Amino acid sequence: MEPDIKWLDDPETFRVGMMPAHSDHQFYRSTDEINNDHSSYVQSLNGQWQFAFAKDPMHRIKNFYAADFDSDNFDEIQVPQHIEFADYDDFHYINTMYPWEGKIYRRPAYALDQSDPEAGQFSEAPDNPVGQYIKKFQLASNFKDQKVRVRFDGVEKAMYVWLNGHFLGYAEDSFTPSEFDLTPYLQDGENRLAVEVFKLSTAAWLEDQDMFRFFGIFRDVSLIAQPEAHIEDLSIKPTLSDDLKDGTLNVTTKMTVNKSGATAKVSVADADGKELYADSQPVNDAITVKDLSLKHVHLYDNHQPYLYQLTIEIDDKDGNILEIVPYKFGFRKIEINQDKVIMLNGKRLVINGVNRHEWDCHSGRVVSVDDMKADIRTFKKNNINAVRTCHYPDHTLWYHLCDINGIYVMAENNLESHGTWQKLGAVEPSYNVPGSVPQWKAAVVDRARNNYELLKNHASIIFWSLGNESYAGDDIQAMEEFYKSVDSTRLVHYEGVVQNRKYEDKISDVESRMYASPDEIKDYLDHDPKKPFLLCEYMHDMGNSLGGMKSYIDLIDRYPMYAGGFIWDFIDQAIEVNDEVTGQKVLRYGGDFDDRMSDYEFSGDGLMFADRTEKPAMQEVKYYYGQHN
Repeated sequence: MEPDIKWLDDPETFRVGMMPAHSDHQFYRSTDEINNDHSSYVQSLNGQWQFAFAKDPMHRIKNFYAADFDSDNFDEIQVPQHIEFADYDDFHYINTMYPWEGKIYRRPAYALDQSDPEAGQFSEAPDNPVGQYIKKFQLASNFKDQKVRVRFDGVEKAMYVWLNGHFLGYAEDSFTPSEFDLTPYLQDGENRLAVEVFKLSTAAWLEDQDMFRFFGIFRDVSLIAQPEAHIEDLSIKPTLSDDLKDGTLNVTTKMTVNKSGATAKVSVADADGKELYADSQPVNDAITVKDLSLKHVHLYDNHQPYLYQLTIEIDDKDGNILEIVPYKFGFRKIEINQDKVIMLNGKRLVINGVNRHEWDCHSGRVVSVDDMKADIRTFKKNNINAVRTCHYPDHTLWYHLCDINGIYVMAENNLESHGTWQKLGAVEPSYNVPGSVPQWKAAVVDRARNNYELLKNHASIIFWSLGNESYAGDDIQAMEEFYKSVDSTRLVHYEGVVQNRKYEDKISDVESRMYASPDEIKDYLDHDPKKPFLLCEYMHDMGNSLGGMKSYIDLIDRYPMYAGGFIWDFIDQAIEVNDEVTGQKVLRYGGDFDDRMSDYEFSGDGLMFADRTEKPAMQEVKYYYGQHN
């Protein structure tokens, strides 16, 4: 298999040589490793990498990945890090439009003409910078004679990967993991991993989120060893009886088994550690727990986020532990009742939510554990009970923190194509993608699958969201159909059907709108509505905002079909720099970096400043959200 730079132009090429998406479960060699939250099956590649920057594809080093390439003259860069924060490329914030608007004419492949692939629009683009990374490493001693993969948790926008000069594959979908098998090309001693990252590809048409446009390896990179009998994918399906008193648990796995005679020990314990179930079974193609009945289960909700503990231990034929997989799960039931009211565990659900971009004013979307824990504390302190992951999957730790703390999650796909259907405020979808363009369907369904497979076991996730502001069409309908085919335990959300009512009976379980006024909500709910109503974005906390919040909160008591909403948004996107004149640290927003086109201070509409200082508006949120908490 040979790499082709023309893949950057092709919407039908988005994953080459990648391992299938799977659950985010961790696996360990011992209970001590679990207790210390450190798996010796994982070797981090974070840290200093060799790096070369090219202003466009034409000026990149063509053979930098070769095993005998001399990279002594390369610079160094920290991984994870956005390339812009390493001063190789400029900061650029833009909202609706694409970053090339006003500079380079582009239209999505096949969108205007089914015979026009728009060849060369990114592979030969003068505005498509390239980052070339090299990491030299030696395998940990305990990885010897095991299968080994490399895992990239997040890379924007498109990347090619080689090991010791051998091409491994190509990946897009910036915010979900990409894994490649290294095993055939590993060697004793030093190994050379090479990664080529392009800022633009057809993925850029699908990632037009309201945010600073970065590129590079911005999440963790890890080597992962695989034991001889290994759980490749874990699916946990807890369901409740009609009276919500008893639970039924189904568990299944996908296995890789290279050693016969292994045995799986499966156990379920309550939150106090009391064992409720234990069983042993031979390891073959799958490990299963089928229709396990648990009486008088504790329900999972915001006030009591009760989690049970599943543990699967795989032992070899001599009783030695090969791997232990722990996972916490919860019993809850999300549904729409006969009165078109969203119910959680038999009670009306009220969303006191926020939209949350991942953000740190010192590092952009490279967020730390401390950042995430601080945000959870802010949620709890201010009566925020729900989050929409706008507009992409977050770092996987975030979902575990939401599980533990009872924060309801609307888990959004990595999709926004705002600039293809709305121009200067007008709805004009002449070249909308994905729309109903057949060449774009597989890519967006793959993004839905990546989101689902990675996160399917999280109790906190009660909505899947198909993406943001991408209009509507057959391709987004296909994403809806995918979710409905794999998951009957959650609702599916999408706002864009309000722009194209042709699909309102085919897409989204809820009527979702942005910034509808209280009167508009009343008008919808007073006229025989088809679906319950929620606001996926409202209040828009820019400047001295949130003064009208009471008008929305009052609707909760008047209309059971009104489920509340998610404030836009949680934290400003601003970058801390040293002011050239005063020498003091200041926060700078869109447009402050000579970035054009830009939407300027529109990047600053959070309930917190970018340094996580709460704005006065947060007082309103705490007060009004506290009324229905």
